[in-house]
Amino acid sequence: MATKKSKKSVIDIGIGVADREEIARGLSMLLADSYSLYLMTHNFHWNVKGPMFNTLHVMFMAQYTEQWNALDLIAERIRALDFPAPGTYREFQKLSSIKEVAGVPKAVEMIRLLVAAQEATARTARSVLPIADKANDQPTLDLLTQRLDVHEKTAWMLRSMLEE
Repeated sequence: MATKKSKKSVIDIGIGVADREEIARGLSMLLADSYSLYLMTHNFHWNVKGPMFNTLHVMFMAQYTEQWNALDLIAERIRALDFPAPGTYREFQKLSSIKEVAGVPKAVEMIRLLVAAQEATARTARSVLPIADKANDQPTLDLLTQRLDVHEKTAWMLRSMLEE
């Protein structure tokens, strides 16, 4: 019995393969930063203690839940551009601009680390904007704009907790 070789479908969405590849590469870095941020936030949710415990525990849960849901949106956009989404710790570590936190920091240090990670993720998202704009890729521009809004707002809220 002969087996048919499957044909790879041709993507014709008005964005050339080179542009799609460049956008997917940028989105892969955003996915890696987003996953690293998710993991950091969830870790801090589990391990926070001190006078701000309840406030931070609840806040971190809202943040990591939002972040978890965003991961799918980013990965699915990469797939819609016809590229594989990274999905291993090794790939994320290689692509992420956010470094893993060793040990369990104090609550205030957790907030500082999360501000830096939120800002790093925003910078990564912002770096993909001109690439998507040049390719006239509105779905990616929309996704990036939404992610920037979340990361910048979350960084501001966290920074506000650090003021005297």
